[in-house]
Amino acid sequence: MAEVKTPIEIKEYADGWITERKGTDVPKFLKLCYVVIAAGCLAYFIYFMFGEVNHADRGMLVRQFNQMTQSSPGFMYFVGALIVVFAVVVVTFAVRNFHED
Repeated sequence: MAEVKTPIEIKEYADGWITERKGTDVPKFLKLCYVVIAAGCLAYFIYFMFGEVNHADRGMLVRQFNQMTQSSPGFMYFVGALIVVFAVVVVTFAVRNFHED
């Protein structure tokens, strides 16, 4: 007997530029990428919070600029906290259970 194939339902986004099968979930590696990218952004922000002060060529200029402009560590940590909140929301949204709209 011949098998009866059910038609695959395709969803289109952006006027057909993006297509996917209905019922598919985000791949696991992409969910991991959200976590890795968010952690990398936060680490980069914390590491270079006050500029590249230890650079051989321009480190002295960055330190002088920081002294003249009176940067605010509290504000910078607040921005870092906003990065953490955004990352938690995005990762939570990405890893939650899949449901079809």
